[in-house]
Amino acid sequence: MSGATLHQLVMDQLDDDQAQEIVSIPLEGKSSIADHMVIASGRSTRQVAAMAQKLAEKIKQAGFGHARVEGLPAADWVLIDAGDVVVHLFRPEVRSFYNLERMWSFEGSETSMLGRN
Repeated sequence: MSGATLHQLVMDQLDDDQAQEIVSIPLEGKSSIADHMVIASGRSTRQVAAMAQKLAEKIKQAGFGHARVEGLPAADWVLIDAGDVVVHLFRPEVRSFYNLERMWSFEGSETSMLGRN
């Protein structure tokens, strides 16, 4: 299965779970850590934790193996490492503090953003 398929699964699942301000940053050819970095927000620690757990389970069910999850107990910032796709789920205040989009957006790169605000 391809990284593009995994990326689409992640994007669809976050949309289904009503994640807010979903941003996908393509890293292919720019970083060896992953092909895509996806950043999204949840309205509360409870929603962030639920989205992370559900996403990790969907990734496993789809045959992409066991995704590593960090930060779940506090659920202010949860990192899901699924290999070709790395997902950061934040509470809005924590997201604005760290501002990963700015750090990872490269000159001339295309960053795609999906709907919910």
